[in-house]
Amino acid sequence: MKKGRLFIISGPSGAGKGTICDRVRAKTDSALSVSVTTRSPRPDEKEGKSYYFISREEFDAMVADDGFLEYADVFDNRYGTPKQPVIDALYAGRDVLLEIDVQGAMQVKANFPEGIFVFVLPPSPAVLRERIIARGTEGAEGIEQRLNEARREVEYLPEYDYVIVNDHIDEAVEQTLAILRAESLRMTSATAKALIEQYRKEEM
Repeated sequence: MKKGRLFIISGPSGAGKGTICDRVRAKTDSALSVSVTTRSPRPDEKEGKSYYFISREEFDAMVADDGFLEYADVFDNRYGTPKQPVIDALYAGRDVLLEIDVQGAMQVKANFPEGIFVFVLPPSPAVLRERIIARGTEGAEGIEQRLNEARREVEYLPEYDYVIVNDHIDEAVEQTLAILRAESLRMTSATAKALIEQYRKEEM
């Protein structure tokens, strides 16, 4: 069975990467990796869909057991990607969408360089500010904190394979689907070897 591919979707808070991942998953057989976090859920978030919400003690136990593909401290909270569900999905032949921040993405890149890294940006910093304000989940200090973090995260753009400017969500989703389709056609050494052997052995 062909192994699945790991797509790492990153970008500033408010860029729309969560919406993109949800819509792409609805149109494909890809699996969405659900992260765990020690922060409290927001009103619109659901356990097991947005995140798994756990205590710091539970998080520390998973770290000790090498249970994370990556983990990080972000804004006084801890976030991590459980390792085993991702591995199981990939070996079952399913693509996996991993929506994480840049700090976590760089950990994944160090340990899983064959991943496909996609950066999602709003069309401008001003639009990013508007989107963060519209969410209504941050005070003035929190908004500035997230904008400063976005400036830092953008510096990592050269580490990514693709960038999507999310001006219109439907177009951004189609661009992400195009990346998945293109990567499914990427030549690998195993694919090349199998095709060469087929043409060597079969009659034409």
